[in-house]
Amino acid sequence: MSLIDPKVQKHLIADHGEVIIDEVEKHWTAMIKPFLELLLVIPVLLLILVLPKELYFLPLLAAPLILLHASWRILDVRMDRFVITNMRVFRVHGILSQHIATMPISRILDISVRKPLIGRILGYGHFVFESAAQDQGLRDILYVGDPDERGLTIQRVIQQAGLRGPAGQRSGGYGSEAVQPAPSTTGTQPLDVGYGGQEQDDDDGTGTNETLQFDRIIGDPTRVDTVERDSWTQPIPTQDGR
Repeated sequence: MSLIDPKVQKHLIADHGEVIIDEVEKHWTAMIKPFLELLLVIPVLLLILVLPKELYFLPLLAAPLILLHASWRILDVRMDRFVITNMRVFRVHGILSQHIATMPISRILDISVRKPLIGRILGYGHFVFESAAQDQGLRDILYVGDPDERGLTIQRVIQQAGLRGPAGQRSGGYGSEAVQPAPSTTGTQPLDVGYGGQEQDDDDGTGTNETLQFDRIIGDPTRVDTVERDSWTQPIPTQDGR
């Protein structure tokens, strides 16, 4: 069995804490066509019974070729794996040469699940990924067993990564915490705090108005969230106190 194991663990970013959430093999229905091709060897060999001796070489040549091709298709299905981790999804496939297509969780825009009638009966479906990069190697994942549960698994990973939090939260990439809105003091008005701006001189001594500048703190006074620059106008008392 180790010969048909793609060994997806070697592709993990283990030093950054990447772990496998689900490793998906193709549903057994993906083997039907290769097995039917494999069974085709029997009637091809039976042609010997009806062909003249000088044509025996035709079924004897065709049967091994069909056997080899069908076995190759079966092995190709067995070596095709779709992997869901806590950081990304990726697909590993290929027999002699191996192909790897990967997509970070943050780039998944939408996941569609197509379940044909026979798929609903036998329990498989096809994933269609819409991503920012449109990676063709991961756009269509065919013959996924238990597609509804696998789709929910991906949605849970996205949710846990903080990429689709409740409204009002912002998220960075994987592993970042959503930024919570700063707490505010319920039932209070913004605080006006003078910051020591320059006063307008009363040049004529007649009690003109001067403008003072101040900073307005919005939110909890113990945690300054927003500071707005504002001004007010107040009368300057004259020398006789009026």
